[in-house]
Amino acid sequence: MNIGLFGGTFDPVHRGHIAVARAAMERCKLHRVYFVVANVPPHKLRQSHTPFAHRFAMMALATAAEKAFVPSLLEAPEELSGAKPRSQKPNYTIDTMRSLKRSFNKRDKLFFLIGMDAFCDIGKWHDAEALFRECEFIVAGRPGYSLADVANALPERLRPRAEVTRPFQRQAATGNLVLPGATIHLLADLHQPASATAIRQAISSGKSLDRFLDPLVSEYIKKMKLYRAT
Repeated sequence: MNIGLFGGTFDPVHRGHIAVARAAMERCKLHRVYFVVANVPPHKLRQSHTPFAHRFAMMALATAAEKAFVPSLLEAPEELSGAKPRSQKPNYTIDTMRSLKRSFNKRDKLFFLIGMDAFCDIGKWHDAEALFRECEFIVAGRPGYSLADVANALPERLRPRAEVTRPFQRQAATGNLVLPGATIHLLADLHQPASATAIRQAISSGKSLDRFLDPLVSEYIKKMKLYRAT
């Protein structure tokens, strides 16, 4: 079975996230996609986020119609599981990946979904080199990135030499990139004009971005009065 893991803050989850998951399913023949809502992302420790319970509820609503999409509590805060809460620690993707793999059959194949912007910082992630040993990557494309950009973003020990990547500086980041220690499937740009940040800002300003949100998610945001200016 091919299984995808799509992690993020999802604040809020929008149609762009769902489009990426669907494209990844088609491209890599995924049987299931786990949407892992992050509690404390290591790269966003200084940023405030909507409480986890709200973000997970929106994810459950957004994926309700897709049997192959599974909202995951792998990174839920301890208080939601009944454990006594301790000081918050960052959720490292490598730990989440290994936890997920322990519940799978050894023959299952794991893919990690990520956007191009986030992938460009992958070399700075905790134990990034080990992450590439645990799974293959599916990277959602963005305009302006080349195959060389993708290769140069890899952890240093997996990165090809400069003379190898130089010929690919003008080649669009599409297709598959297979290197010793790393396999990357590159999705074409899905032309999703709205980001979670833009959606939050628009709602705070009193604007409606319903076309970028699942109707159930939009209704939840209105009901719970999320993202409003204080």
